[in-house]
Amino acid sequence: MAAVICALPTQVFLLSGYWPVVGTALAIATRHNEIIVVAPEDEKEIAQASWADAVETFRPGSLDALTNAAEAVSVPLARIAKRLGINGGSVGYESATMFEPASYAALHLYGADMVAMIHRAFPSVSLVPAGAMLARLRAVKTSHEVNAIRRACRISECAFSQGASQLRPGMTELDAAELFRGVLSTAITNFPDVERADGYIFCMSGPNSALASGAYARSRTRRIVAGDLVLVHCNSYADGYWTDITRTYSCGEPDSRAKAIRDAIFAAREAALRAIAPGAAAADVDHAAREVLQERGFGPQFKHSTGHGVGFAAIDDNAQPRLHPASPDTIQAGMVFNVEPAVYINNFGGVRHCDMVAITKIGTELLTNFQCRPEDLVLRDG
Repeated sequence: MAAVICALPTQVFLLSGYWPVVGTALAIATRHNEIIVVAPEDEKEIAQASWADAVETFRPGSLDALTNAAEAVSVPLARIAKRLGINGGSVGYESATMFEPASYAALHLYGADMVAMIHRAFPSVSLVPAGAMLARLRAVKTSHEVNAIRRACRISECAFSQGASQLRPGMTELDAAELFRGVLSTAITNFPDVERADGYIFCMSGPNSALASGAYARSRTRRIVAGDLVLVHCNSYADGYWTDITRTYSCGEPDSRAKAIRDAIFAAREAALRAIAPGAAAADVDHAAREVLQERGFGPQFKHSTGHGVGFAAIDDNAQPRLHPASPDTIQAGMVFNVEPAVYINNFGGVRHCDMVAITKIGTELLTNFQCRPEDLVLRDG
């Protein structure tokens, strides 16, 4: 390909290190290793802090002209196309379905306009799907990206530490979730090298925690009572890099049933972590965790895969490597993903322990090395 052109904020971020806010920006990567960003004027400062070689700006609308983003961005895009002098050959574009994390209160998506925009700017090229290539780029992180994800995990650690220290029976799930989330949104006061940070926290307690197996988790008005299992799930971000972390607490010592579930989860976690290494099959990692839960009598209650890639998005079960029974993926150095063995029993409760790991050339680094023992998750005052 002579170039690849992306508009989804995650892909622009991947190519340039600039995480667009409202979603109208473009990034162009050429075969000559040039990265060009086209950004709205009011995001210029953020775009210029990226590693892009050039930043062109546009103004989506003004009092002088009623223009939409596609019309406005076409002007600098045509100018760039002329400068690059790409005649003939192929240009790659975003072609695959994917999860796009929200970067602002509303997110602009070009949709089908994207193809028309590229055709107008590069009329003599053929467009080729670049989705698979971009997915591979997202899967294997650079050292810079791993460091940034590590920092995002440290922010989450602060949230889990403060939230767990204040979690008590009598609170609603909504109140409990806010205890954890507040730290995420104020993280930039304690992490001066972070510009944008926040995230989503969900608390699901008692029987509600059994409903946490799907992607749509939510806190409710239910009040937490002594003896409850309290599942707290976090998807947070720091400057565009995301986390996917879960801890399940017990309000007071767990009863025998809850203790059996918890012990099985931690045994499955250890089995999965032992199976992870550069060159290992992702399906084997899933099998290691699933086999333990099956032996403990909880096989049918483990209702999702053991993990998936994390970093550029949080909730994306198609992000490589997919720790799934049918996964063809191979673990490689530079990959970052979660490990989330879980048991969900209807009308009783659910337990999930979701860690994030990074793969180095020599092994595995646990990025969420906190509250990692069963006793760390017992709220003694509960």
